[in-house]
Amino acid sequence: MKSYLKASTPHVLLVAFLLIAGCSTTIDGPETAPQTPATFDESGGTWKTYIIGAADEVPVPAPDTAQAFQAELAALKGVNPDESQMSTARFWAAGGVMRWNEIARELIAAYNTPPKSDAEGKYPFPDPTNPLKEPRFPFANPPYASRTFALLSVAQYDALVATWHYKKKYARQAPWQADASLRPLLPQSSLSSYPSEDAVVAAASREILKFLFPGEVPMLTAKAQEHKDSRRWARMNVQSDLDAGEALGIAIAQKVIDYAKKDGMGGANNQAAFPTLIQDAQSRGFTTIWTSRETPPRPPMLPFFGNVKTWNFGQAEKVAMRTTIGPPPKPGEAAFEKEIQELLDISSNRSREMVRIASYWADGAGSYSPPGHWNRKATDLTYAARYSELRTARTLALMNTAVMDAGVCCWDIKYYYMTARPTQINASLTTSTGIPNFPAYTSGHSTFSAAAATVLSAIFPTEQASLLAWAKEASESRIYGGIHFRADCEKGLQHGTLIGAYAVERGKKDGSGL
Repeated sequence: MKSYLKASTPHVLLVAFLLIAGCSTTIDGPETAPQTPATFDESGGTWKTYIIGAADEVPVPAPDTAQAFQAELAALKGVNPDESQMSTARFWAAGGVMRWNEIARELIAAYNTPPKSDAEGKYPFPDPTNPLKEPRFPFANPPYASRTFALLSVAQYDALVATWHYKKKYARQAPWQADASLRPLLPQSSLSSYPSEDAVVAAASREILKFLFPGEVPMLTAKAQEHKDSRRWARMNVQSDLDAGEALGIAIAQKVIDYAKKDGMGGANNQAAFPTLIQDAQSRGFTTIWTSRETPPRPPMLPFFGNVKTWNFGQAEKVAMRTTIGPPPKPGEAAFEKEIQELLDISSNRSREMVRIASYWADGAGSYSPPGHWNRKATDLTYAARYSELRTARTLALMNTAVMDAGVCCWDIKYYYMTARPTQINASLTTSTGIPNFPAYTSGHSTFSAAAATVLSAIFPTEQASLLAWAKEASESRIYGGIHFRADCEKGLQHGTLIGAYAVERGKKDGSGL
């Protein structure tokens, strides 16, 4: 069990508490060992990218002369790693893409702490220019988590497509191929070592996470350096391999960051405009409007996240899906009263199994949230399938963009109808988990989960039954917890399935063979 966050950071006590308490959403990743991929995906340099227009959009110079390469090989012969360095090398060699997603999950869990109210009963907003001042920036809630994973995996994937392109273009031999006396200390690859995929992933991941978690720059910088150094310690790369990968990773990450600065996230927390959403919902006939269940009332979570740019479809498709899903039942209607009665029955006779499921999927403050739950599932599946770094990044990009799209579309519907939580309708209802601070319809857990399960089922068809069952359990956990009506959950599953299908269609056309 490895924790990436050092004792010098303010949140280490929170992380330690979660690990000691045995939280069901374990923050760190599985103990894994280096392995040879089932295929190296040699044609990966031709796969369709997200942000860069072509694999050669960012130029990578040809490697140095043969004489310079020989000097680098001689320098590599002088590397004699100790056991600590080799342990680190084996850790990163299990999969750099996987390890950086573990880091992202841990950061999200540590920063998923809503601000506390001050003496005047107001909730101060985190300040990105002073990220370690309480309340710390960011508040890594589920929408923020979904965007984090999407940006990270898109940067990793686009950077690796470019890496595969240049590996094939320059075809420089790996150190052990050029000099048989340089025995590699990790599983070998049939690909060229220039530029280094590990250096690319380390640099791209570091830059994206620095942008999203500005208080963690020292830790992220140190981890990226460790990741790159591990390749030298294991005699897998010469320095120029690493330098070329570093430059390429930075350049592509910056393109993703430039995209992120314009995706609409800056307006997602526009509290001043929130009253217009209430008026709009009332004009649609929804008069029982959601209000915060917290004391003092907390401002709603990211009321305009539904306006953030989606990855796999546009505004017209988003609106069309909202129309397909339709409105929820209203108080006084027979369908609504039936759903209230179901929750009353659960509230008075909640089984141990219902409590277990609700607790497992609670994903509240201090957890890596539902997007993290599915991110962990995806990395486990890619490792078990022995995917290459490129195919692992592609899998995560397809799923994580779908999960972010699910968050955007779900938040769009939530603040379109502004429906109340069950306990606002009937105060006698009891809950077995915390009540989120945003409207009920539709369920975020359900929408996130169905989108993720749809994508992963297409990539891992033999896992489809268990993935869909997992999504259904995540959805029903919110009913068992007493915080969602059945319509919230069933419509959320339907919506997430539609959203995930767009990512699947993209995957079928990206050149990878899905």
